[in-house]
Amino acid sequence: MTAVELMLAGALDAVCGDPRWLPHPVRLMGRVVARFDGWVRSQCRNPAGLRSAGLLLAVGLPCSSYAAGRLAIEVGAAFGEWIGTGVAVVLAYTTLAARDLVDHARAVEQALISGDLARAREAVSLIVGRDTRSLDEGEVIRATVETVAENTSDGIIAPLFYLTLGGAPLALAYKAVNTLDSMIGHRDERYEQFGWAPARLDDLANWLPARMTACLITASAGLVTRRLDVMSASWRILRRDGHRHPSPNSGRPEAAMAGALGVQLGGVNYYGGLPFERPRLGDPKRALVVQDIRLALRIMIMTSALGLLLAALVRSIF
Repeated sequence: MTAVELMLAGALDAVCGDPRWLPHPVRLMGRVVARFDGWVRSQCRNPAGLRSAGLLLAVGLPCSSYAAGRLAIEVGAAFGEWIGTGVAVVLAYTTLAARDLVDHARAVEQALISGDLARAREAVSLIVGRDTRSLDEGEVIRATVETVAENTSDGIIAPLFYLTLGGAPLALAYKAVNTLDSMIGHRDERYEQFGWAPARLDDLANWLPARMTACLITASAGLVTRRLDVMSASWRILRRDGHRHPSPNSGRPEAAMAGALGVQLGGVNYYGGLPFERPRLGDPKRALVVQDIRLALRIMIMTSALGLLLAALVRSIF
């Protein structure tokens, strides 16, 4: 994928986002996972069978997504080189989620500004997996900031990384891995065996992008605020707390964001009514406020821009 094609894909994401009427590969992947999950439950009755089925899905869906992306581009190119290029750009655009993340986070922000906590809870429930029905304002803000930080990696920098390495087909394969992890990669009784392989594959696929994202967040925090001390604080918290998260990857961008905002993230989250303790990341210098969502988004946008420029630079050289 050329530098120009990468920039076009980034521009499409910034302008169009994720309109619900547009067929989207990730939604198709989600339907495939849901159907396979249902079929597996009817066929497998033991842990070994569930783990084997999860491994099959962890290999099969990314490989199928890669093949489908490559086939679509080749079919387009058969009708004209520019058509193949257009298909590649559109497919690349569908792997990026910066605009969608901005829209969802701003919906939470606007609801809180207007004093409608119920609407804010509903809005944040669309972008987090935790229970949101009883969250207070501070917890809604924390959930939003945490998902902005985490999805800066999963939804923007990681896809750019794989677009740079292998174009739209490889980025689609990555999105399949990420979709699998978000749907079945849970450490609970239902998915402990079936989701084991998808979760491990997601850890591997995000290992380098997550660390790149954290470093870019640190740099972006300094650029957005125009303060070296903010960048220094982000780097310090990243190095001190980034490894504390139970995920080998999620804690890095979250710690960098916590340091940039000068707040503490983490704490008790509820999933299915059960409490799960998450390590505290950052220093509790002050309480989270609504304005932190806007600053987190500004840092995310700057991080996305830096990531896109870096990817284009790499493709223009190699």
